[in-house]
Amino acid sequence: MSLWVWILLALAAIALGGWLFRYAGQRITANRPYFRDMPYGVAFGYVFAGAAVLGGIWLYFQDGAVFFRWAVHGLLGFAAAAWVFRTLGRTVGTDRTRKFFRSMPLTASFGLLIILIYAVLAIFAPLIAPYGQEEVFQQVNALPGGDPAAGGNPDHLLGTDQIGRDLLSRLIYGAQNTVGIAFATTCLAFFLGGSFGFLAATLGGWLDQVLSRTVDVLMAIPSLIFALLLMTIASAWAGTQSWQLTFYMIVIIAVIDSTRVFRLSRAVGANIVVMDYIEAAKLRGEGLRYLIFREILPNAYAPLLAEFGLRFCFVFLTIASLSFLGVGIQPPLADWGTMVRDLAQFINFAAFSPLAAALPLMAAGAIALLTVAVNFVVDWMLQKSSGLKE
Repeated sequence: MSLWVWILLALAAIALGGWLFRYAGQRITANRPYFRDMPYGVAFGYVFAGAAVLGGIWLYFQDGAVFFRWAVHGLLGFAAAAWVFRTLGRTVGTDRTRKFFRSMPLTASFGLLIILIYAVLAIFAPLIAPYGQEEVFQQVNALPGGDPAAGGNPDHLLGTDQIGRDLLSRLIYGAQNTVGIAFATTCLAFFLGGSFGFLAATLGGWLDQVLSRTVDVLMAIPSLIFALLLMTIASAWAGTQSWQLTFYMIVIIAVIDSTRVFRLSRAVGANIVVMDYIEAAKLRGEGLRYLIFREILPNAYAPLLAEFGLRFCFVFLTIASLSFLGVGIQPPLADWGTMVRDLAQFINFAAFSPLAAALPLMAAGAIALLTVAVNFVVDWMLQKSSGLKE
């Protein structure tokens, strides 16, 4: 039978299992409220989760599931490290930092630990990386592992790429280039979108109409296609100047993403400017600068904080996508999106070295891991700033 038939049969079995689970729970517990009022979707979710766990355990012990086992080991290792990190934070430091860590859930400590690791790699990449990101060696396509008999090189633990650059070094430098550029782009997008959004909400009138209609036109175009079109034009202007193309990319992505920030900041600002304390500040003769930075911005902190985390993730993924398509961060700078494209050829060496096939997944996994970590931290900070209780 084909794969789709097996998937349909599995879903049918889980659907039947969900009904049986709820029915058995109602009979065993004498129709108590928990099972009596349980929707079928919840029962289906329980059975589906149980089937996923059993399937994961079965897959873990299969001989060909090397990548899956590495992913499980990495997840458990990071979870344990996050627990140790939170425990140390609760016992070491000042009263303020200990209180900070005591209110932190495990997911937030996991995300904060990952962000700190990425920040250390980005800041100290020249000291941590064994070689330079542009350094080329004689042996090309060296397989990872460092075993010469298996096509590796002990000087390059993760091997070399198609032109002889050390892959471990480029992974480390990728944190500096990809994450650093994404952070700078997000900050610029928030400066542009937040400033114009608060101005439109505060002043209103013709300025609000002009800015809002301009943003509507820009948001009507799919962001990735629009960025790809503009980057293609910018690449013709930049020529061989890779730094100039990187500058164009930062500006283009920041302007495109600032439209989303503008809509949010304008909506939040419009709800704030009608408050009594804003009217009191106007009656006192406060200027526009005071109203925006002392009255509106502090009260818009929570939604803008959540949006910053989401925008950073989207910008991060957009830069990686553009680099994958060849119009983002240009060689010789290391970038994870470009590495995914360049390292795809190593999948052909999976029969000789399972780690070789994992190399493109390492760069993609670095992108996914940071995205999840940022969202964990932003969700927790949003909960704290909004006063929500668990």
